[in-house]
Amino acid sequence: MKNRWFLFSLIAACGLVIDQITKLYIDRTMTLYQAIPVVDGFFNIFYIRNKGAAFSFLSNASWRLPFFIAVSLVASLVILVAFNKLRHDQKLAQVSLAMIFSGAVGNLIDRVRLGEVIDFLDVYWKTHHWPAFNVADSFICVGVALLALDMLREERRVKTA
Repeated sequence: MKNRWFLFSLIAACGLVIDQITKLYIDRTMTLYQAIPVVDGFFNIFYIRNKGAAFSFLSNASWRLPFFIAVSLVASLVILVAFNKLRHDQKLAQVSLAMIFSGAVGNLIDRVRLGEVIDFLDVYWKTHHWPAFNVADSFICVGVALLALDMLREERRVKTA
């Protein structure tokens, strides 16, 4: 039981530290809307702030900040409860929930501290840009993908049992 929580804490802390350090670095070394080409035609470091959620969802709503803070807090609590209910052998699910938790807390810190989230990773193809994102968003996305994979594996395990 202790090893599960140690692994969870280690992954969550590493993700959180990387997320916050990169955001702090971007905020201190770049000006808002500054872009630094990394891979021409594909990837830039582009400093932007997002008041909303994914794709700037609800960015103009007057109640957005308390709403996103509340959702982040509830999601974090649900993740902790779900993690506690996992079996000892569900390692992939443990890693995925730690990653999702880390990302949720990373963006929550920005919302509480700044009222918005610092984004800076800009992936694009020619003129088609994916919305800018950050390390916390990456941890959430990879964590969700790993959790989906674990759910498929779990479904197979149950069918063959």
